[in-house]
Amino acid sequence: MYRCVSMAAVAALVAAAPAFAQVQRNFPQNALRGTIAIGEAPAIVLNGEPARLAPGARIRNQANLLETPSALLGQKFAAHYTLDLGGLVNQVWVLRGDELAKRPWPSTAEEASRWSFDPAAQAWTKQ
Repeated sequence: MYRCVSMAAVAALVAAAPAFAQVQRNFPQNALRGTIAIGEAPAIVLNGEPARLAPGARIRNQANLLETPSALLGQKFAAHYTLDLGGLVNQVWVLRGDELAKRPWPSTAEEASRWSFDPAAQAWTKQ
């Protein structure tokens, strides 16, 4: 009997696993959208230009799990990112298809300053 209950619990968790991966992530208002190619840490290419990861930078994959830059070496992806005060990239979120489909999303600080952000809907509107 206990074996049947535990097998049912495992089956329920496995069936629910795809739902966990699609949890809405809330990005900060200062997150910009761009393309990032990971090189030898801390070097990256951000929107076609050389850039650097900040010490302690966090990279989250599409399942929102932390990744090390070495695990993503040589990969290029669409992402939301934030910059620290020194202009170094300190947070990166690799985007899923549903997140990438949310448009518009600013790619520069100038665009973000002119647009309006709704944090609950995770949506930008051009002013």
